Amino acid sequence: MLIFVGLGLYDEKDISIKGLEAIQKSEKVFAEFYTSKLLGTTLKKLEEFYGKDIELLDREGIEIKSDKVIDIAKDKDVSLLCAGDPMIATTHIDLRIRAEDACVKTRIIHGASIQTYAIGLSGLQNYKFGRSTTIPHPYKGIIAESPYDVFKNNLNNNMHTLFLLDISDDPMTINDGLDILSKIADKRDDYNFKDNLCVGIARAGSEHPVVKAGFIKEILDYDFGPPLHTFILPTKLHFMEAEALVKFADAPKEILTDKK
Repeated sequence: MLIFVGLGLYDEKDISIKGLEAIQKSEKVFAEFYTSKLLGTTLKKLEEFYGKDIELLDREGIEIKSDKVIDIAKDKDVSLLCAGDPMIATTHIDLRIRAEDACVKTRIIHGASIQTYAIGLSGLQNYKFGRSTTIPHPYKGIIAESPYDVFKNNLNNNMHTLFLLDISDDPMTINDGLDILSKIADKRDDYNFKDNLCVGIARAGSEHPVVKAGFIKEILDYDFGPPLHTFILPTKLHFMEAEALVKFADAPKEILTDKK
């Protein structure tokens, strides 16, 4: 059997009891941290806490070019560890499909996801979120504009937007992400982007996450500290959302008079 185990967001202690039991019973344990990372721990700490040796896989070791994990899971119980929730990443969905095609049974043990953490920490209401999107690092000077399109579409439908940030090589900061969107907005000249409210969240899952709300023109220079970062651009606020942002995210009190 191949067991996908979500580890949560920050360190080795975020795992569920079910996940820990599955790891300890597995004959082989793999981990990948290119779809997401646990910045509050190390591979050594994971091995010590879980009591198992863990083989770290890179992208090529898990994607379609390699069947290493599946081949071992044909004869042994194998756990594949990842940060967050396993099936949020299309990489894991693809691996699960290939495992089933190879007659390898699969099981999912879910972990906390940035989607639920970010929404919960922000105080915004889950049912008011539209499609989420990821901001990639510019490639050869080219900025992908699709994240801005997602934001504008959500805004037109009166829905909040959660932005995930590129973690490859140098993890993107909230400031970097907002700067990229600002450049797109300036180019299109179709919206007063910097007047929009932003809720920045850093190190979700840690004991001391940072949650700071403010207008983009103010948040652009705010120091959120080390990664990982994510942020939300809200639409019109329900009165309870506005109150939560003021009390828990240090949002400007003027948003209390501009609510739905």
